[in-house]
Amino acid sequence: MTSAPRGERLVIALIGKRNAGKSSLINAIVGQEIAIVSEVAGTTTDPVDKHYELLPLGPVTFFDTAGIDDLGELGEKRVRATRKILYRADIVLFVNPGEAFDAPELEMLDRIREMEIPLLVVFNKSDLNQVPGANTDYCAAHGIPCTIASSASKEGILEVKNEIIRLAPKYLKENRVLAGDLINPGDRVILVCPIDSAAPKGRLILPQVQVIRDLLDYDAIPIVVKETELSASLAMLKEPPRLVITDSQAIEQVNRETPENVGLTTFSILFARYKGELDTLLAGIRQIDKLRDGDRILIAEACSHHVQKDDIGRVKLPKWLREKTGKDLHFDVFAGHDFPENLEDYAVCIHCGGCMINPMEMNRRILETNRRGVPITNYGLTISHLQGVLSRVVKPLGKTV
Repeated sequence: MTSAPRGERLVIALIGKRNAGKSSLINAIVGQEIAIVSEVAGTTTDPVDKHYELLPLGPVTFFDTAGIDDLGELGEKRVRATRKILYRADIVLFVNPGEAFDAPELEMLDRIREMEIPLLVVFNKSDLNQVPGANTDYCAAHGIPCTIASSASKEGILEVKNEIIRLAPKYLKENRVLAGDLINPGDRVILVCPIDSAAPKGRLILPQVQVIRDLLDYDAIPIVVKETELSASLAMLKEPPRLVITDSQAIEQVNRETPENVGLTTFSILFARYKGELDTLLAGIRQIDKLRDGDRILIAEACSHHVQKDDIGRVKLPKWLREKTGKDLHFDVFAGHDFPENLEDYAVCIHCGGCMINPMEMNRRILETNRRGVPITNYGLTISHLQGVLSRVVKPLGKTV
């Protein structure tokens, strides 16, 4: 369970006022005491993640959050942290203790609906309180599913689980493919995996591992090489490989050495298609050619990492963009789950491959940039575009530019 990739886990956020019973509800759902419970309002001060295996969906992460009615300067910071969790959530369980909705609750419900996050209102503490009719009327009027439960008596907990399964995103219920639909059983596929200062010691990065597994699932024959061994590997094969998949940073060399009759793409592009955002990111790439002097560019990374001297987002991409466009450009980097509130200040957002976040979080970031009128693309597409090979690397996926 704990070994599931972070970007493959269903993320369920519990949102509500202090003492609504969010922590108790998590414990009731999983049948274990994994969240700290107290009668003191505000026990949960920061978002806390709890892992669980929820069949038939598989591994999920519950986020227990601070109360949205927290008070004071510190309380406001906690509420902001709770709001940030919404960008990561596949599903929100909005927990109400059987009391009339107040202003902070209604404001948060509007925000969740605006973000189009699958939502279930859980009227908790049914053993103590009767749900006001105005609350159920509100849910009915806005098309919000709701259920009544008690963390103490376990009433309605099974219904909560069933609703989570029903609300789960479609991508978790279907067989998504990274590269298996691009090949036939027995095909040879060369994977170019550079081992440089940014490569983790003793292992491959997650996109490379997941593509290898996907190819094995579809009975292909993956051949893993560094970019320095690509030519020798091609020469060793009696017949050309069906496909070459490369890290985007090596695309210039790999494009040069891969015969034109061999399909070529990148890990980043495969993951963009896998998470359902390729068409939007392809449209965003057009903004690169429209950049002007003084434009600010947002470099968005889904995970925090130790910065290397040749870091792709902080060093290489800014250097290549300045060289290729000839413009005086300014770059800001946001890493991890932070996303800037001043999106309108940027001419374009260039996002990493997003392998460490789930499709819902990535698509929510895309939705937010689109809502603010900011084009968005990703590292792999940008690098391929700057190297003049974008048409070639999207062709195996049936796309044209």
